[in-house]
Amino acid sequence: MTHKGISLIVIFLIAGLAVAYIFCLPKDLFAGTEYSTVVTDRNGELLGARIAKDGQWRFPECDTVPPKFQTAIIEFEDKWFALHRGMNPVSIVRAAIGNVKAGRVTSGGSTITMQVVRMLRRKERTLRQKMIEAVLATRLELRYSKERILALYASHAPFGGNVVGIEAAAWRYYGKPADELSWGETATLAVLPNSPADIYPGRNRESLLNKRNRLLHKMFKDGCIDSTDLELALEEPLPAAPEALPQEAYHLVEYYRKTNPGEKSRTSIDIHLQRQVQAITNQWNEEFSRIGIYDIAAVVVDVHTGEVLAYVGNANPHRKRPGADVDIARSPRSTGSILKPFLYCAMLQEGELLPKTLLPDIPINLGGFSPQNFNRQFDGAVPASEALARSLNVPAVYMLKKFGTQRFLEFLRRCGMTSLGKSADHYGLSLILGGGECTLLDVTKAYSRISLSYQAADTIFNDRKSPLHNFPLKDKCAIWYTLDALKEVNRPDEIDWRLISSVKRVAWKTGTSYGFRDAWAVGLTPEYAVGVWVGNAEGQGVPVLVGARTAGPVMFDIFNMLPSKEHNDKYASNGWFLEPVYGDYIKAEVCPLSGHLAGPGCDLANLIMLPRKAMKSDPCPYHKIVDGIKTFILPPSMEWYYRQNHPEYAPYSPEDSENYALMEFIYPEGGSTIYIPRQLDGSIAGITFNLAHRLPSAKIFWHLDNEYVGQTQFIHQLSLTPAPGRHTVTVVDDKGNSLSVSFTIAVSEKSSTRN
Repeated sequence: MTHKGISLIVIFLIAGLAVAYIFCLPKDLFAGTEYSTVVTDRNGELLGARIAKDGQWRFPECDTVPPKFQTAIIEFEDKWFALHRGMNPVSIVRAAIGNVKAGRVTSGGSTITMQVVRMLRRKERTLRQKMIEAVLATRLELRYSKERILALYASHAPFGGNVVGIEAAAWRYYGKPADELSWGETATLAVLPNSPADIYPGRNRESLLNKRNRLLHKMFKDGCIDSTDLELALEEPLPAAPEALPQEAYHLVEYYRKTNPGEKSRTSIDIHLQRQVQAITNQWNEEFSRIGIYDIAAVVVDVHTGEVLAYVGNANPHRKRPGADVDIARSPRSTGSILKPFLYCAMLQEGELLPKTLLPDIPINLGGFSPQNFNRQFDGAVPASEALARSLNVPAVYMLKKFGTQRFLEFLRRCGMTSLGKSADHYGLSLILGGGECTLLDVTKAYSRISLSYQAADTIFNDRKSPLHNFPLKDKCAIWYTLDALKEVNRPDEIDWRLISSVKRVAWKTGTSYGFRDAWAVGLTPEYAVGVWVGNAEGQGVPVLVGARTAGPVMFDIFNMLPSKEHNDKYASNGWFLEPVYGDYIKAEVCPLSGHLAGPGCDLANLIMLPRKAMKSDPCPYHKIVDGIKTFILPPSMEWYYRQNHPEYAPYSPEDSENYALMEFIYPEGGSTIYIPRQLDGSIAGITFNLAHRLPSAKIFWHLDNEYVGQTQFIHQLSLTPAPGRHTVTVVDDKGNSLSVSFTIAVSEKSSTRN
């Protein structure tokens, strides 16, 4: 072979070796390594962790190494780490001489960089493999900085048992982060990777103690620590068996285990606040458990950032009971009345309701849906703000019927209710009473946005990063009236915030689902929103499970421990909301009796601030001019119940007037379809017709399809059993006045109806 040919072969060999050297390390060194799921609070404090899939406590790779551990591990493993380029010939020669003298392997002479390569390759420890590791170590030094190599070592070094990496070791052996370890604790961990299978806490403690102390004396000799550090470190005891990791925010950690497995997630949780909220819910859980209520969830949201500061998916999660593992805060549950403030505020904002508009509170049946108030009573007519504060169901259904279920459903979705995924027809009017299911987390965040929306500048709604992006409630006057009504809700502690200046004012709302299965309480201030759910994760109802009695006290306990914030601007000051400023409202005259815009028949009118679209609302329909006299007259059905609680109600009502109705059907509604159940024997159940007459003593004669069926006086109720199909009921009073209502009877195979 010619000299030129030999030269080409040499060049190709050199080039091949160079290429092989360049690509001898994988792009991702530890690809495929299983890591633990690690979750921290906003400041990096460990909330909890879950073991890696391979059964190792191996935290995700760290970017930096605590200075103490860096000093200790370099002193113990590789004193010349900062100077060599991957392998240290002096150390290798010294190790070889020592091994020959001892007649066995006492030292391998590996640098920290070579040990990183060995962790990566996981090959048997032979002379050939050590030579390969030395070459690969030089390549690793060309790729990464010394700091990065040290971080790789600290992340993947074995620390005994199933503990891998300095962070996992610090928590398992000392219950603290690595950067908070003392010199004695750091030195203990620094000597563990040298022989992790033989010496670690709980095994060969005397050998471990000797190795630690030798390292401490070495660091003192080399000037790494002073005499005081040495003396204190030598006195420190060794750790016992591995400790359990923190278990703060148990269900939140589980959530990240499922969504971000094998990653380190920093949350917005404040660990100190989390512990306080957890303690409150645990204490109440102990008390409620005695009466058959076993689960509590709570969420605290920072209004101005939208961040979750505390998250209790379920109280006492480690107690053995059915449902303890259920993360209630993210579980869709029947909302009860908790969504009513959103409907009230939306209708105010759109000008379809004024703050004190009188709403009907009378028996209704809408396609078989017959809502009832909690106390099973009716007021006839009630101001909208009072209906919200008292959480009356019937007025809320009237409001939703006017606003529209589809429209309200879309509105709620824009508020952030992510679990309302079914159609408006599916929910129907029961949506406002708990017919839909939302999560505590969504509801609490939505409430927090109401508070933020009131305090925020209009430009924030267009910021895609803002919690208010796409949030539909923007009218500050409408929001202020909503907050004003919610602060009037009776508190469970029976404290009147008006009389005690130190008591925190809270705008809050409760909810109780059908069958007493879910109890809610959500409150807000200018700084915080707190949501609480109480019930049973498995769904069983309990008669005492009412929002105001169970969730309410828990919520106020949480509010009472929240730190106060100094916050003063034009919309909030000293912990409460200020009235809207000029430009955020209009002024108009409102009838003080009906709450509507004042009409020509109103005797008096109050000039009040109103939302911008308020002029779209209807003028007062109840003030009429009868025989030249101005009088306030409600429809007969509303009047029948209203006069029972309002003795001052005394309209001018001549019997022969043609300007207003003398009687009105309370039930059924004209043109309605009535679904009636079959009895157990197959027969069709009857229904009770209800009529209101302005003159209580009037006699009423009833006719079904022109056939006389009976008469009533004083209380005008009559039970009939019409056959399926179309019917008309006609009533005639003893003065000859008549009224008819047409309806359709449909048979339901269900044996009961839902209220």
